[in-house]
Amino acid sequence: MRGAQIIPRVSLTLLLLLPMLANAQLPQQPLQTEARVDVIIAHTAGIEAGLGLTVPAGIYVRSGLVAGVGAGRHGIEGRTDLISRFSLDPFRQSRWAPYGGGGISGRYRSNRDGGSRAYLMIFLGVEGPLPLGRTSGIVPAVELGLGGGARVGVILRRGVNARR
Repeated sequence: MRGAQIIPRVSLTLLLLLPMLANAQLPQQPLQTEARVDVIIAHTAGIEAGLGLTVPAGIYVRSGLVAGVGAGRHGIEGRTDLISRFSLDPFRQSRWAPYGGGGISGRYRSNRDGGSRAYLMIFLGVEGPLPLGRTSGIVPAVELGLGGGARVGVILRRGVNARR
């Protein structure tokens, strides 16, 4: 008779603890933000600070938007990039991981600098590790690319739990 009373109590306790057990996993972060500085070397060069936001588009790919503003030879310039980035190490199995990508870039400059135009772009980069012993934090990255000129970018990204 006593055993018949224990089973409902254990079941009720497990039922109440189930949501807590489900939250024991590290939450995945679908959005990844980044801050960056890019030098674009073309007929007229420019340097721009930018902010970006990417979301997963599969296990190996993240897609998103980067917007930047800065100084060109004849004044203020800006850009927007729609990009997709393919990681060769999506699960952070190595400290440093190469990636490549491409997209469309819109550059907004004065007419003396060539005016506003759209460009196809490609890039290669390497992303660094999370801080030791951490599952989140800021990770460095460096990119080289082409799109409206040669591009060199230095990036600080928000690290994604167990992913790149």
